[in-house]
Amino acid sequence: MTDLITYYSAFDEWGRLEREPLEFTVNLHHIFAHLPSAGRVLDNGAGPGQYAMALAEKGYRMTLTDLTPRLVEIAGAKANEMGLSDNFDGFHTRDARDLQGIPDDRFDAALMLGPMYHLQEEADRIRAVQELHRVTKPGATVFVAFMPRTAFLRKSLAQPEAWKPNHTADGLDRLMSSGRFDHADEGRFTGAYYFDIDEIDPFMDAYGFENVKTVASSSIAGAMTPEQWTYWRERGEQEFDRVIRHLIDVSDDPHILGMSPHVLYIGKRK
Repeated sequence: MTDLITYYSAFDEWGRLEREPLEFTVNLHHIFAHLPSAGRVLDNGAGPGQYAMALAEKGYRMTLTDLTPRLVEIAGAKANEMGLSDNFDGFHTRDARDLQGIPDDRFDAALMLGPMYHLQEEADRIRAVQELHRVTKPGATVFVAFMPRTAFLRKSLAQPEAWKPNHTADGLDRLMSSGRFDHADEGRFTGAYYFDIDEIDPFMDAYGFENVKTVASSSIAGAMTPEQWTYWRERGEQEFDRVIRHLIDVSDDPHILGMSPHVLYIGKRK
């Protein structure tokens, strides 16, 4: 996990969701639609905490964890800056596979929007989901992010030089057979695991969760270019908001899941 910590210590994760706001907007819509009206919520693998801040603003009692100490520090500073510190029960540097010190059956809901696509070994993915199960209450709602294999195949085909070794047929063969990706260029995106869409529900079910729905976090717009987005933004804020509304409305169409760079699994702890 050293490489992962090094990567995220230098990467502007807060800025990523500002540069790619559709994912954040779609996810937050569905999170608020399925959260209980109040309660304790864990944001596990939270990065610098954009989602945690949004939930804290709505009055939820938040606990934030992340593997990267720098991101935990940023989250604490952001909460203080935004006047939200009193809504947090803690900011912890923790591995999603071992949420040390967090008691069983603690949370009414939990987010895990990063760890599952950085855990390349199945045993590690299992440990992370088992820990999520342990710290949530029976009936708790969980929100877990995955990256689909087919969406990354599309991205690799469209931008081969940016995603080596997927610039070769051998690289694509490895991706599609194993789900694993390790960037050939030093300092680029860390080792990752891409799920087959059909894997997600059985995997979560096997470790104690029942699917409510799975949504395409980028809706049908995951492949849009900055120039294409600029066209719609330049039509004005009101019209742009109407466009985003359409993208939210179709985001839970199961037929588009495999083409979204991220998908959001929404489930209940059995």
